[in-house]
Amino acid sequence: MTPPRSALPAPADVAAELRAAGCVFAEDEARLLLDAAADPVHLAALVARRVAGRPLEHVLGWAGFLGLRVAVGPGVFVPRRRSEFLAERAIALARPGAVLLELCCGAGAAAAAVAAAVPGLEVHAADVSPAAVRCARRNLAPVGGRVYEGDLDAPLPAGLRGRVDVLAANAPYVPTGELGLLPPEARDHEPRAALDGGPDGLDVQRRVAAAAPRWLAPGGHLLVETGRHQAARTAAAVERAGLRAEVAADDDRGATVVVGTLPGIG
Repeated sequence: MTPPRSALPAPADVAAELRAAGCVFAEDEARLLLDAAADPVHLAALVARRVAGRPLEHVLGWAGFLGLRVAVGPGVFVPRRRSEFLAERAIALARPGAVLLELCCGAGAAAAAVAAAVPGLEVHAADVSPAAVRCARRNLAPVGGRVYEGDLDAPLPAGLRGRVDVLAANAPYVPTGELGLLPPEARDHEPRAALDGGPDGLDVQRRVAAAAPRWLAPGGHLLVETGRHQAARTAAAVERAGLRAEVAADDDRGATVVVGTLPGIG
């Protein structure tokens, strides 16, 4: 017989175990793990995974993002709070019925958040990781989103060319030499392809910027998350692709987004 949930240990006891393992927000994590546990055996397994260093979101199977629960899993990049700024900027630019594309989509958190806020969007997303694509398909299914597996824009259907109103991309932008400085949760449990941006961190961003004009509608917008110290070079790459670029920042979340706009007709 399965023990009742009432047999679960006290939150303080779970928090103490997490704190001893180095979890900074032990009390909050304990509450989430207790809520997720079906019984004491299940809870012990969840806590053991977290104590072993697995990202909390991978343990729970979801990440919070702009009020949504976004499905994530092992080997999938965990959406960060700072990336909510990217989604918010996209929400501000998207109009009902617009065409939205997220490249390097990971779990599709940004696309899901924009679709939840703006009615009637036609949603597309792509990622090179099969695990990420599986999560993104789950997250975008409620809004009819179509998710493609492949390198950047390579798997996109030709019929999407010149139709995208908002293209959002959280491409990897950590310089290769700085990967070792990342927290172990990211360094050891998230795919390197979702983190490594090449020698200066901008290799994939440059490719996204170069591809954007093929897909954007006249007057369409490209939004790229980047690092504050990289923003000027990201903006320069966007401008070389023929878009007008501006830099937006949110100091509270440590977020920086470059917004490029494709000139309209006339």
